[in-house]
Amino acid sequence: MENLQLQPKAVFDYFLQVCEIPHGSKNEAQISEFLCNFGKKLGLETVSDSVGNVLIKKPAAPGYENRKTIILQAHMDMVCDKRPDVEHDFTKDAIKPWVDGEWLKAQGTTLGADNGIGVAAAMAVLADKEMKHGPVNCLFTIDEETGLTGAEALAPELLQGDILVNLDSEDEGEMFIGCAGGVCNYAEFKHLWTPLANDMFCMKVDINSLTGGHSGDDINKGRANANKLLCRFLSRVAEKYEFSLCEISGGSLHNAIPRDASAVFAVPNADKESVRVDFNIFAAEVENEYSATEPNMRFTLQSTDAAARAIEPAVANNLLKSLCAVFNGVFAMSQDVPGLVETSSNLASVKRTGDNTILVTTSQRSSIESARDNVSDSVRAAFELGGASVVTKGKYPGWKPNMKSEILKVACDTYKSLFGEDAKIKAIHAGLECGLFLEKAPHLDMISFGPTMRGVHSPDERLHIESTARWWRHLQALLEQAPAK
Repeated sequence: MENLQLQPKAVFDYFLQVCEIPHGSKNEAQISEFLCNFGKKLGLETVSDSVGNVLIKKPAAPGYENRKTIILQAHMDMVCDKRPDVEHDFTKDAIKPWVDGEWLKAQGTTLGADNGIGVAAAMAVLADKEMKHGPVNCLFTIDEETGLTGAEALAPELLQGDILVNLDSEDEGEMFIGCAGGVCNYAEFKHLWTPLANDMFCMKVDINSLTGGHSGDDINKGRANANKLLCRFLSRVAEKYEFSLCEISGGSLHNAIPRDASAVFAVPNADKESVRVDFNIFAAEVENEYSATEPNMRFTLQSTDAAARAIEPAVANNLLKSLCAVFNGVFAMSQDVPGLVETSSNLASVKRTGDNTILVTTSQRSSIESARDNVSDSVRAAFELGGASVVTKGKYPGWKPNMKSEILKVACDTYKSLFGEDAKIKAIHAGLECGLFLEKAPHLDMISFGPTMRGVHSPDERLHIESTARWWRHLQALLEQAPAK
């Protein structure tokens, strides 16, 4: 990694340092300590709270003392995902970046540019002794990706500033002024086991290599959900043949569109060849439906060692019907912002959590609180009708756009001055911590911006190198032109 020659050098050097430190969600102790030591070595006031959030304060450059205090904010955790054939322990192993043309990628894993590049940029600001800026407070939060618990636990007194600039967006040249709120539903199916008859033939179906992606940013891009496809095939088999479901799993992260899913099931020996024919027809249908968005999807159906038992039929039936019925995808588009997804739901994962328990995780998002709760209630009802016990938690607020934002004007003016073109003003369907910050400090004037990334929350995650340089130039100009007190 040390041989990568990337510009801006300071930003990428710090990013490569972040890549060396395991920092998956819920595992931020090392990166939190690293940032504390970084701030202290610079001689800057550094505070760490009880959950591991870190605040580092840098005084104004000479002549800029009368500027409003800007909080630069990034989250220190990353989504941990890898390709099935890659050996990588996210609790111990470093991320291995490599350059592919104009993109920075990782070797078979998520890169962690979401939001490691934001952390790196804030570190570069703190370390730069020549940069012109008013007072800057750099806030690094934990656990953004799996519940926003760092932002939620943050004491209001750590939000000391007039303006908050979130460094967690993914399209250079776009200024974000609003985001969705969200919530998760966890449906638990308890079951008994029943023995399989001797004349039953066991088969394993795998659906994998889907595009996946971020369940907020990418939910409107027409990508397939592996859990939905798997359930669709299994339901077709269950309707046509004597059927036993032995195992089922798919997806892993609540905030990622699932790329892989698999199941073991059994049908009578006499029907196995008919099931293979049906499977081939099904695969051809789905490949045709998703020819534009899923060029790499793979379907396999093969015999497997005979299972001794199956999930009790009533629960298996309810599980499949619930998975078929539950909403997945875009629920509503914004009536105010053209092209913005307002409300959505993602059937994120299906996995066994005990010998007699299957847990289904879904996440719902909306920029309107009542709409978020409505789609959440709809998802919950589908599972409760199927006999599951459902827990709803992790609710967080959205961020309502403010077109009169003072820092938004500065951001747009400096962008036009630097690059000769207008920045785009947008809201995002992903969840940002800004909504929680605004609850704690309603006076904050906020924007979010970042370099261009694609494939976040998946092993296809990549960071556009040249856009990072433009973003860094823009951040420097924004800090220099910060409003006066």
